[in-house]
Amino acid sequence: MDASLLAQQLPHCITETHLSEWGTRYEGKVRDTYRRGNTLTLVTTDRISAFDHVLPQAIPFKGQVLNQLAAFFFEETAHVFPNHVRTVPDPNVTVATACTPIPIEFVVRGYLAGHAARVYQGGARTLCGQALPDGLREGEQLPEPIVTPATKAETGHDEDITPEEAVSRELVDADTYATLEQAALDLFARGTEIAAARNLILVDTKYEFGRDANGQLRLIDEVHTPDSSRYYEADGYEERLESGTPQEQLSKEFVREWLMDQGFQGREDDTMPDLPGAFRIEIAQRYIDLYERLTGQSFEAEVTPDPEARMQSNLQAARA
Repeated sequence: MDASLLAQQLPHCITETHLSEWGTRYEGKVRDTYRRGNTLTLVTTDRISAFDHVLPQAIPFKGQVLNQLAAFFFEETAHVFPNHVRTVPDPNVTVATACTPIPIEFVVRGYLAGHAARVYQGGARTLCGQALPDGLREGEQLPEPIVTPATKAETGHDEDITPEEAVSRELVDADTYATLEQAALDLFARGTEIAAARNLILVDTKYEFGRDANGQLRLIDEVHTPDSSRYYEADGYEERLESGTPQEQLSKEFVREWLMDQGFQGREDDTMPDLPGAFRIEIAQRYIDLYERLTGQSFEAEVTPDPEARMQSNLQAARA
């Protein structure tokens, strides 16, 4: 996408919404969720988070990219595990079945990267009860994908836990954990297949699940987007691994790395930096590039002076 269009959109990012007609509002890090009965109206804003903090500036068209990419992957994985999506009436909006969330993130890791790499480089050889072999290099493929669960914190950082702790804390029963662990691995296999077809490597990702009013387990939140997943370029992967060169990745990790370079890691005394306009445009371009790579479709931005009015109109049309 033309950088000039992204620059024009910088002052018009969607940072908050007011769609009270569609239910009681809950504001997450990135999504505004409206609930009425068993129906959720999920609005993906242009907010961006890192280290469990919402950053002070938003990213042009990020909400449209994430919502449409999640919709693509929900459709592509529906045969693997049922999900909560009903319809996608607007570039920023998904209407879904309300579910009671399982308070665990099922993080699947196929490679040593990100948080796992930092833990490993600190000397640990287990993560969430999963053994990691000696001698791994950053970015190297694990012997097989592993599930490393984490508790979902209301505030602050999520906490790594073992499957046994998840059960002992009564976050989930043993049978449900086993079902969702296998579902996460099956979803990761499907995501890996789709990524490989696009010459990408799905490195790691997280899945969230919930139960609907009938007790049906469903995949919720998002799936295989750059906010929840890390991708490497497949071309040159082995060469970079052998030479110790950082992998070329399409994910949000480069935002975390930029923040760490500014001295911010979400710690209590850290000062959150402002995101320069040029960097916000770079982030947007990377999100759009990943959308186009993964879907094989061109990203068509919906530019409007009043996105909230557009959402209202599209929601009304869908309800009619």
